[in-house]
Amino acid sequence: MLQTAEPGAGTGPGLAGDLPSPAGAAARGTVRPLKVGGVTPFSATDYPGKLAAVVFVQGCPWRCGYCHNPHLQTRTGVDALTWEQVLARLRRRVGLIDAVVFSGGEPTIDPALAQAMRAVRALGFGVGLHTAGAYPRRLAEVLPLVDWVGIDIKAGFDSYDAVTRITDSARHALDSAKLILASGVAHEFRTTVHPSLHTETDILTLAQTLSEMGVRHYALQQFRATGCEDPQLTGGAAGGAPSEALLTRLAALFDGFVFRQS
Repeated sequence: MLQTAEPGAGTGPGLAGDLPSPAGAAARGTVRPLKVGGVTPFSATDYPGKLAAVVFVQGCPWRCGYCHNPHLQTRTGVDALTWEQVLARLRRRVGLIDAVVFSGGEPTIDPALAQAMRAVRALGFGVGLHTAGAYPRRLAEVLPLVDWVGIDIKAGFDSYDAVTRITDSARHALDSAKLILASGVAHEFRTTVHPSLHTETDILTLAQTLSEMGVRHYALQQFRATGCEDPQLTGGAAGGAPSEALLTRLAALFDGFVFRQS
């Protein structure tokens, strides 16, 4: 069932234009520390070519059935770690890792994201970002602080709501995609595919759209059942992989293309 939430609500979709300005909030001294849902101290897969720590931010406005972190969708009153505890851990990893990736959830939901990124940069780390593009306004504010961004493109922009289960989600994702491409920040566009959500024609059409937009690095990710709480997706045809013919056609559209199997 599609949902609509109040603009700016922490657990609903909100409208990008209705988000409070993080810079303005900081000037008023009202920005709370980043709401942390968890930390992975070492990862070789979340930032291409870099060894990184991953900070998972609480909250996501969308309700994708295949989400493997559904426990992070809601912003709760309890943090897995305080931001100060995270910083203390990161200080001990100076010289051991290259970067810190902010993931989620949807990290751009958090007004404290920019100040957290500045703190990480002050320690000498590179900054990576995983986003679905739900909040273009905040994405625009943090992109100058980011060295690499991976953006999840859920489906063709004319069928987005079927995946996110939130109305009008495509508009925000498309705006965010354009911001990333215009920014010059190193990036990867990627799509997680499931046979019940994406046909091969859907996948090819989406890839052609992204290529025409100027995307040069694209990843297709096979659905994995780990963490998924939707029984309609975890059973039956969950393991279907795209054909070799499709993968060959996709590879021809981009400078860099990878298919990640579950």
